[in-house]
Amino acid sequence: MIKNTLNHIIGSVLRNEYSRVEHFRSRATECQEKIFHTLIERGKNTAFGVEHGFESISSYEDFSRCVPPRTYEELFPYIEKCLYGEKNILWDRPIRHFSKSSGTTNAQSKYIPISSESLKDCHIRAARDLVSSYLTLHPDSRMFTGRALRLGGSLRANDFGKGIKTGDLSAILMTNTPRWADLYSTPCIKTSVIEDWNVKLPRMIEEVRKADVTSLAGVPSWMMVMLNKLLEVCGANDITEIWPNLELFMHGGISFSPYRDIYKRLIPSQNMHYYEVYNASEGFFAFQDTVEGGDMLLMSNHGVFYEFIPMSVFGTEKQYALPLEGVECGVNYAMVITTNAGLWRYIIGDTVRFTSTDPYRIVITGRTKQYINAFGEELMVENADRALLKAAQVCDCDVAEFTAAPVFMEQGSNGAHQWIIEFTNAPSDVKLFIDTFDATLMELNSDYRAKRYSDVTLRRPIVNVVPRGTFYRWMESRGKLGGQNKVPRLSGERTYIESILALAGDEVETY
Repeated sequence: MIKNTLNHIIGSVLRNEYSRVEHFRSRATECQEKIFHTLIERGKNTAFGVEHGFESISSYEDFSRCVPPRTYEELFPYIEKCLYGEKNILWDRPIRHFSKSSGTTNAQSKYIPISSESLKDCHIRAARDLVSSYLTLHPDSRMFTGRALRLGGSLRANDFGKGIKTGDLSAILMTNTPRWADLYSTPCIKTSVIEDWNVKLPRMIEEVRKADVTSLAGVPSWMMVMLNKLLEVCGANDITEIWPNLELFMHGGISFSPYRDIYKRLIPSQNMHYYEVYNASEGFFAFQDTVEGGDMLLMSNHGVFYEFIPMSVFGTEKQYALPLEGVECGVNYAMVITTNAGLWRYIIGDTVRFTSTDPYRIVITGRTKQYINAFGEELMVENADRALLKAAQVCDCDVAEFTAAPVFMEQGSNGAHQWIIEFTNAPSDVKLFIDTFDATLMELNSDYRAKRYSDVTLRRPIVNVVPRGTFYRWMESRGKLGGQNKVPRLSGERTYIESILALAGDEVETY
């Protein structure tokens, strides 16, 4: 009775906040203009602002002329000063937290500044808007009668500036959210922030198996590892036997498409909902705001100013950026952000495509560095995800993990794409799987189809099937277990694929 009453009270409070979502959904460009001027005003007295003439900036045109877009490596000299405690470098308030992100295309850790403003006005506020939207769409939700399972990372003091802490974004958020939220979460913070995944996992299992979990939040791949371990420990056939009231999985970080059918078998409940979020260390950018899903509403009023570089000119001398009002549907863009944590025209590395401009909705298509274009095929992660899903459906199998790289042309031999795939359950006919996958890629990508024509440039994909657990062991060997670590999907060079093949050794099956 008390749980139902509290669920009703909390749900009512959050549903009342839905007007905020309606506001930025219908007035996105107005929100962006206001945020732009606020950020410029806050940046005027910083070292970065003085260096780039913020005092003379009064329009977007001024801003784009005075401040060049920057990659992490180009922005790092400023970030490094902040890490060592220097003030007024990128932001006009002290920055005490830095999200440590390994990324997927660079082995070097990245330290992303997290200001108090970005915590409050971006990450936490966006999370409330997400839940508000979900509760409005599902008024019969009982998610607050139980607990939310959170897959957290670690947070630690370090050898940088005094009082500076670095760690996973999830750990920073957990240690800065209201204490009452802990009453509705599991596992406890002490367990959640354990750094060693192999130590954390069994402790987490012991806590969460006893809880009434109603919602999940995390990266699909790592959540699947946890759920499979939970089934093993509990001797259950599926998750509903352990958590009968589970209703929601808020997922992000990687595409959910290859995992959707696996989760339907893990959680065979008609009351289960899957909501995609786009929450990165740099900001909470978008969330699913419809029951059907398929795209996400851009968070246009949460302290982030957005720009978009068409991928057709990205990295060229003709490169240019567009503010939100200049985008078009169907175009692949590299996203550029300016944030209330002092990231100025930062090329985040993600690529997106707009599915709607009224309101502004997006899908994530890949990474600026995670694609294969060794032969002019311009193969994006989105193409791979959709083609693998189609092949898996046709062959009644499940793909757990994958990565790919080019096999370069040699004298007398044309090129190819080499794929390493780990199946949860393998197809009975691998040849049919590859044929379906290849044909779907050609349907989705005209450049790939042109290069595959008559095998002139690209021959049939080479597929290496590796045993269950191979990618887990590979990530472990790199110190990349848990948290926000992700398997790199596509690469234009062969470093990743060669190291995975070396690890798998004689257990690789080649088709």
